[in-house]
Parts: sequence; C-alpha cells; structure tokens
Amino acid sequence: MEDEIKGLSQYRLEKAKLDLEAAKLNYENNLYSQSINRSCYAVFHAVRALLSYERFDSKKHSGIISYFNLNYINAGKIDKKFSKILMSAEKIRINTDYLDFYIVSKEDTKKQIENAEEFIIEIENFIKSNYK
Repeated sequence: MEDEIKGLSQYRLEKAKLDLEAAKLNYENNLYSQSINRSCYAVFHAVRALLSYERFDSKKHSGIISYFNLNYINAGKIDKKFSKILMSAEKIRINTDYLDFYIVSKEDTKKQIENAEEFIIEIENFIKSNYK
C-alpha cells in the first residue's frame, strides 16, 4: 500500500512539473491567461501529491486548500507563505478563467510562475524529508 501512495504522489508531482512547464511555454508565447491556469494547476497538483500521504483528496479545490491549511500551515509544518501562494494562485486563476474582460499582466503571470516553482520545490522537499 505504501508503494501505491508513493507512486500516486510521484505521479502528481510530475503532473505539477508538466503544468509548470506548460505555464512557462504559454508565458513565452504571450498567452498569459493560459499560463496562469497552468501555474495554478501546478500548485494544486503539488498539494495533492503531498496529501496522497494523508490519503486525502477532494473533488473541490476548496477542500484541498482547507485540508492543506489546517493540517500543514496551521499545524506549523509548512511556512504560511505557501498558503498565500496557493490561495493567490487559485484566486487569480478564477479571475482569468471566469471574469469577462479580466486582463492579467505579464508581471503577474511571471510572479505566478515563480511562485509555482517555489511551491513545488517546497512540497517536494517536504515529502523527501518526511516520507521516505
């Protein structure tokens, strides 16, 4: 069973990294809204990779975010800045995906990519340190 959990976590981390690469490619091609979407999903899949070890998943982003904040941020296991990155990524993705005439800037898009990259590294390091 542990091998299955580890495999699921690794799969989700790879998915996060692929979404991050897609975000970068979209950014390079001036597709900022699409880049925001992919960088948000990179963060989201990284969180799900971590939560694999808790055997927790949710069909809703809000469920993933709440569980992560309660069990990792509020518990002091992961720095609060990563909660801010996660919640900011979700908010800007919702704006770019659903609000008519919402224009995301090149600078905001670049920052989201940088945040996603930092987030994935943090989660990957946390997993390596805590789940062998």
